[in-house]
Amino acid sequence: MLYLHDVWVNWFEGEENGYNICHFHEWRKEDVIELLDQVPLIKVDSVLYHYIENDLSELPQQLLSNIYQKAYLRKNHERIQLDYCFIVTDGIGILAVDTIGYTVPIRKSRLIPRQEQLVYEMVDNHEATQYVIQPATKRGDSYHILSPSPYMMSGLTRKERQLKQLLFMALDQLHSSNNTAEIRYWYTEWAPQRYRTIKDMDFEEIWHMLYEETQYGWSDKHLTLCENLIKGQPFFEKLWEVENRPKVN
Repeated sequence: MLYLHDVWVNWFEGEENGYNICHFHEWRKEDVIELLDQVPLIKVDSVLYHYIENDLSELPQQLLSNIYQKAYLRKNHERIQLDYCFIVTDGIGILAVDTIGYTVPIRKSRLIPRQEQLVYEMVDNHEATQYVIQPATKRGDSYHILSPSPYMMSGLTRKERQLKQLLFMALDQLHSSNNTAEIRYWYTEWAPQRYRTIKDMDFEEIWHMLYEETQYGWSDKHLTLCENLIKGQPFFEKLWEVENRPKVN
């Protein structure tokens, strides 16, 4: 089995969408970085790699058996054994995974560029190990407003992705209100020139128009709508503050 040593990881926990597992250039100074003293490296086919990267489903039992207790975390000069921790690649994407003792990929991290290059070199002449995974439904059917499709997040920065998800959370809450006057107000804020268009539309029609039009890209219009929608809602305001606080030098 192949192993990597002294691997820096920045765990993103409970993420089922690969776009939320930030690459090194998007790591922040306030992120908690850990050091894996030793971690097994597995090359798999692209189907399994994307299954691990973009889902929180059961990992193949044989894979778990192969890497059981073969990884160690370095913490305060201690070497701590981890049950199911490994690095997986299909020769294109690379991901560190820690199940924290479960059988699903709870924590995921990208690697720093130097170690990514090392992974590519190490697996270059290795065949992918074949593992059996349970037949899954098409992931595309399970994307929704609180778990947006990667296409909606394409090209956005970490901050923009987080704020866009916050906007969608606020829109989802707005949908549950079923308040026609309120949705007319917010749609007019978004597209004032279309005020006459929505005068005779019902709640669902207007809400779906607003959702459809905010799905792609990120702009000052998105930012303003998000900021205004969340006012007076402490939980949403806290998430807003986290993304808009001054950068740590």
